[in-house]
Amino acid sequence: MPRKSKGLPSRNQILDLIETSDTPTGKREISKAFGLNGQEKIALKTLLKDMTDEGLINMAPGRAFHKMGGLPKVSVLRVVEVDGDQPVGVPESWEADGVPAPKLRIIERGRNGALGVGDRVLARTETRGQGHIAHVMKKLARGSEQLLGVVEKDSDRFILRSTDKKARRDTPISDVGEAQPGQLVVAEKAGRGHKVTARVSEVLGDPFAPKSFSLIAIAKFGIPNVFPDAAVDEAKRVAELPVAEQGREDLRHLPILAIDPRDARDHDDALWAAPDDDPANKGGYRAIVAIADVSFYVRPGGELDREARRRGNSVYFPDRVVPMLPHELSSDKCSLKAGEDRAAMACHLTIDREGLVKQHRFTRATVRLSANIAYEDAQAIIDGDAPDAIVKGEQQTLKASLEPLWACWKLLFAARNKRAPLDLDLPERQVHLDEAGKISAVTIRERLDAHRLVEDYMIAANVAAAQALEAKKSPVMYRAHLPPSREKLVALKDYLKTFDMEFALGQVVTPAVFNRLIERVDDEEVLPQVMEQILRSQTQAYYGADKAGHFGLALNSYAHFTSPIRRYADLLVHRALVDAYDLEMPAPDNKSIQRGTGLTEKDAGDLGHIAEVISRTERRAMEAERDTMDRYVAAYLSHHVGELVDARITGVLDFGFFATVEGLGGDGLVPVSTLGAEYFTYEEAGRTLTGRDSGTVYKSGMKLKLLLAEANPVSGGLRFEVPDVELPGRAPGRPVRRDKRGRPNSVPRKSKRSTSGRKASGNHKPGKSGPGKGGKKKR
Repeated sequence: MPRKSKGLPSRNQILDLIETSDTPTGKREISKAFGLNGQEKIALKTLLKDMTDEGLINMAPGRAFHKMGGLPKVSVLRVVEVDGDQPVGVPESWEADGVPAPKLRIIERGRNGALGVGDRVLARTETRGQGHIAHVMKKLARGSEQLLGVVEKDSDRFILRSTDKKARRDTPISDVGEAQPGQLVVAEKAGRGHKVTARVSEVLGDPFAPKSFSLIAIAKFGIPNVFPDAAVDEAKRVAELPVAEQGREDLRHLPILAIDPRDARDHDDALWAAPDDDPANKGGYRAIVAIADVSFYVRPGGELDREARRRGNSVYFPDRVVPMLPHELSSDKCSLKAGEDRAAMACHLTIDREGLVKQHRFTRATVRLSANIAYEDAQAIIDGDAPDAIVKGEQQTLKASLEPLWACWKLLFAARNKRAPLDLDLPERQVHLDEAGKISAVTIRERLDAHRLVEDYMIAANVAAAQALEAKKSPVMYRAHLPPSREKLVALKDYLKTFDMEFALGQVVTPAVFNRLIERVDDEEVLPQVMEQILRSQTQAYYGADKAGHFGLALNSYAHFTSPIRRYADLLVHRALVDAYDLEMPAPDNKSIQRGTGLTEKDAGDLGHIAEVISRTERRAMEAERDTMDRYVAAYLSHHVGELVDARITGVLDFGFFATVEGLGGDGLVPVSTLGAEYFTYEEAGRTLTGRDSGTVYKSGMKLKLLLAEANPVSGGLRFEVPDVELPGRAPGRPVRRDKRGRPNSVPRKSKRSTSGRKASGNHKPGKSGPGKGGKKKR
């Protein structure tokens, strides 16, 4: 029997139902609750529309209603911060005037994958006490709620020209605030679809000022760059803790030195080595890798710890560093500086004549470095060509410390070669700035033995840390790198075929297999592209709580121990070592400083979750650094627009090819539509574009002269053109206009059918019945 109708509810009755219901409440639920009949349902629809227009209610996801100014039972939330391990979100859409959007603690039970700042979720919300919590129902694709761009005036309106080189259109600005045309701004996106507008929320300044390039990346990727006052205050307090205290091994008598880049902002590692006087290890060495004891200062549960975990790592730009820790620690108290007492975690290594680490132990120590020296200077002293700036007496002292370091390293290097890790010698760009902060040069960083020396000592210490924790069955924050997937190996095999190089898929793939491939390449032009393709076949390294090995380094156990100033993972490894080897320090006299410097039970049980968070912040940093470098390169090249540049093709796709300027970097597109009047066929296996009539081939790795048509410092985008490409009725260098079928407009149309009766295909080749693999015509 149908439920008797209670009549059309009032506005207040509807609001009470929505507010008190434990489930999302839509038109169907309201109709059911009041037993409405057909005509009343029609009237309800009109009433709900009126209430929406009056601002009493609003529509939530799933066509459910909620009270305007209130929180929907099911809502899309955006994570705005992570407090310790607790994600905190706000409603993505909040339209209550004068009422601030609530912050909700997000509960992730039963989900794989940690939430980070910027993530979006569909969540069921509930009120708890004076606040709100949200239970995740589904993780959503990330939104781009913030827009970065340059304000421009178009007639009587303002528009936002995006800094993103992938953006296809400008955005109208609904609220320009105090911004002026030509200024770089951060804006909030409003509206949907074609009605999207931007509201300026922050003015960054001159978009062409060099320092703006890193500001763009900081804002674009949501990198935290201002420390909370509480974290800075704690940094100042802990910086006063005594260094040379009971419980530390005193290593100040050893001539330990740090070898770093000349422009290093922090110094977190230092080295010492000497021949081992133990007869049982004849021909071997003793070495110490001393690392800043950050765990002594950044203690679990404190404001510094929360902020360090939120950042995950430091981010390095040409003009600045966004540090994981405040200046008081990152570039002062935790930075190992010559002549000053510093707290260190010391890794003692015993290395045999074969270069194998036979023993290791860890201590907390006090060190006083004998020198901070640049890679180039260390190499020059070893080569007997010390710079004039280093006086003769100092040269001898430094040489006495460096020579045993080099001798010991040669053993480590020999052992490394036997292990055969992946050996990809790919160039690293370096931006040089003048005193005004403008780019004076972009160069390729020289790779010296001094770099390899420091790298091999760091690897030895990282392995020792992982093995030391495993020996105690302690939690380990591993640095993992998995072997390539079969899918990527198949792609590599197809690619190598184009160079008549065989790659067997059935073999056991090790780094040595790739090294042998590289050794077989004797063409200097082909070598870089083969190495790049091998690099693309590799998986991305990550942090994890489970032992998975490091494929690229050919190691079974590997952790990050050597950079706790700039990586949170290393700090966790230090804390685990403190617990495993009873390295705890006496409690500080200052009661406002947390006690205990080891790994908490909570963190030990939650390493997997933390690993996902810091793996994500690491990827964010890498993208931001690469993004900024592209802008610097574009700014440098903007003075050379219209000139021919030496370039190399880095990738070929169906719509054109990407190229980079030799020695500088920065990718730019050459659209296939600008290549001339003829048709170009894309061959997927070989990644080539081939002209049907001329036989011109564009392939990855190919060197050629290109015309730099555009260099946009704000977006970092470059655009190239092939010089001297001509079409009837078109001057060289101007775009080729094509119809929907990809035919140049200036070329007369042919008949729709060929003499054989089949449809003419722009890329049809004799002997083939159709396009075949890679034969689809692209434009």
